[in-house]
Formats: sequence, C-alpha cells, structure tokens
Amino acid sequence: MPGRPFTDSELEAAIDALSAPERFTEAQAVVERAAPQLNRLLGLALKEGGWFDPAHDSAVSGAAMTEDPAERVTRVRTLMAEEARIGMMVGVAVGYELARELNEDNDKGGP
Repeated sequence: MPGRPFTDSELEAAIDALSAPERFTEAQAVVERAAPQLNRLLGLALKEGGWFDPAHDSAVSGAAMTEDPAERVTRVRTLMAEEARIGMMVGVAVGYELARELNEDNDKGGP
C-alpha cells in the first residue's frame, strides 16, 4: 500500500474501478475462506470501539418496547440501518488493515 495519502480524485477513480462485478471474485473467495476469523475481528473491533455498549442495548430495548407498531418498525429499521453502516465501516477498516498487513508481509519476503 502506498505510503502517501490518496487524493480525492484517486479515491473516486479507485471506487469507480470497483464497480465491475468481476473485480470481487477473488476477494469474495478470500473472504469466504477467512470468514470465521474475520467475523471474530469484526466483533472485537466493534466491542473495543464501544459500538455495542449500554447505550446500544438501551436503543435496542427502546426500539423493541415501543408500543406503536408503526413507530416500533421505524425504530427497528433505523437501528438496523445504523448497525449495518457501522459494521460496514469497521469491516472496511479491518479489510484495509488486513491488506496492509499482507502487503507488509510480502515486502518482507513472506508467503
């Protein structure tokens, strides 16, 4: 991985390049092989980051206990969307660090 910061245009171009479905074939295979370990890392990162703390538990309880069914559905959907976004962001960070670790290992002559 480059040792310099990426420009916004470089980041945008890289994200655009990833829009081709075939770009993910190898990555998907790697993730499937490493899924149990990656799940453990994601859980650890979420826990260490304080994402699933008492405030989260309170939000879950509040959503589940809402009396109005329509409001309950809205609150549960909102909570699920927030959790998905957080999980995605933490997952991306874990993937970024994994790629960096693998590149460092390659630079040192590792497998």
